[in-house]
Amino acid sequence: ADKKRIDVTLNVAADVDDIDADDRRLKQMLVNLLSNAVKFTPEGGQAGLDVTGDAATNTVVFTVWDTGIGIAEQDMDKLFTPFAQIDSGLSRQYEGSGLGLALTARMVNLCGGSIAVESEPDRGSCFTLSLPWRREDAAPLEILLKDPHQLAQEAPVVAPSPAEPPQRTDGREPLVLLAEDNEPNINALREFLAQQGYALATARTGREAIDLARSARPDIVLMDIEVPDMDGLEAIRSLRADPKTAGISLIAVTALVLPGDRERCMAAGADGFISKPLNTHALSAAIDGLLQPLANDGGES
Repeated sequence: ADKKRIDVTLNVAADVDDIDADDRRLKQMLVNLLSNAVKFTPEGGQAGLDVTGDAATNTVVFTVWDTGIGIAEQDMDKLFTPFAQIDSGLSRQYEGSGLGLALTARMVNLCGGSIAVESEPDRGSCFTLSLPWRREDAAPLEILLKDPHQLAQEAPVVAPSPAEPPQRTDGREPLVLLAEDNEPNINALREFLAQQGYALATARTGREAIDLARSARPDIVLMDIEVPDMDGLEAIRSLRADPKTAGISLIAVTALVLPGDRERCMAAGADGFISKPLNTHALSAAIDGLLQPLANDGGES
């Protein structure tokens, strides 16, 4: 938002102090909506998050709005369809795989809420997220509403873990190819993997990941499913179809944590599946488990 000089505002009604909610899912939903608002708003535009409560209906409403490019009426039905992009030209200009809104809609349903959108081309969009405010069977959970400048650029990164990561036995420095377009995630993973003795190559799009896999021949690929240009599932299928890269170990990394999502990643050809935010011990165990045969062979493949 700062790079594009977008004025992002936050307005919270005085009576909304705490809600009963899954804070992890709520944060991810708001991150998805605010990230889109900033992504599709031109330089010098505006975006915001308004939070209100309706005690009569026991509903808390999060409204994310922007003055961006807007959405045509005929494209509204595609918004919440996984991997659907409303315009191939826009997808090239405004990178993304089309998963964010679909994931948000599914999380809203799991939380017992609803999502609605109003938009007009060249005038902006307004997404309304309505959730149960207070539940009788749940203790109140205080939600810290961060500065939306921070939320709009935030994504789950590596969660700390006290466990020691598994160690390799062959003394060889394996090459990990990370396909990820979120800079905080890249920086966190770069630091962690370096500490574990892994060399790291980074690709920020699906197509770049395929090209790097062919040229660098990494030992393992960490493939974020929501990378731009070509989504992670399509990239995994392409790597598996190419004899030069078919044997590379692949771990799907994604915020898709609902039933069936793991199976879809594995069916595409992934050897492993890890959900965000990443647990470092689980990540180390997954990498070590796939690289162990290589370690036992003394680095020969």
